[in-house]
Amino acid sequence: MAGDPIPRERGSRDFRRVFGHFGTGVTVITTADAEGPAGFACQAFAPLSLDPPLVLFCPRNGSETWRRIARTGFFCVNILASDQRDVSRLFGTPGADRFTAVEWSPAPSGAPVLAGALTWADCRLADVHPGGDHAIVTGAVTTLGRCRDIAPLLFHRSRYTTTAPASPYEPPEVVDTLLSWPRHTDWI
Repeated sequence: MAGDPIPRERGSRDFRRVFGHFGTGVTVITTADAEGPAGFACQAFAPLSLDPPLVLFCPRNGSETWRRIARTGFFCVNILASDQRDVSRLFGTPGADRFTAVEWSPAPSGAPVLAGALTWADCRLADVHPGGDHAIVTGAVTTLGRCRDIAPLLFHRSRYTTTAPASPYEPPEVVDTLLSWPRHTDWI
């Protein structure tokens, strides 16, 4: 019958199979405290609001980095570029000594901005909501970084990928302009 819950024994496997077809960007969420810098690779990230500027990400409950972000009250979203697969792998590996292997500089909050990131956003923790085995975290954007002229790193069907080059001579697609559209209520 439609709407019945997925049996737990197959739920995680089927959930990953189905939603692995949804391509996502790859980010590294960082913070810094008295223990030093901390960060983790995160695909569950999205811009949330233009006014006020908000983002959201979803850390796993029990994540040590999430605990440190909650304690400091700030974080930086590093959006990875297509040439940063190794950075994603490093920050997706539990227990790795991440910050000795990558160059970084502090954002205004003190959270690490990773060298070579496509772009970044420094954020103040705004709100936290329960979301199953993850938290749904919103952040108020306080500073935006410059953008590199390179393709983003994407993840699709358990593999890294990137976008196809677009001609600079063709007009942008409608979806390329939605966030900069002057009347965003036209499409929301």
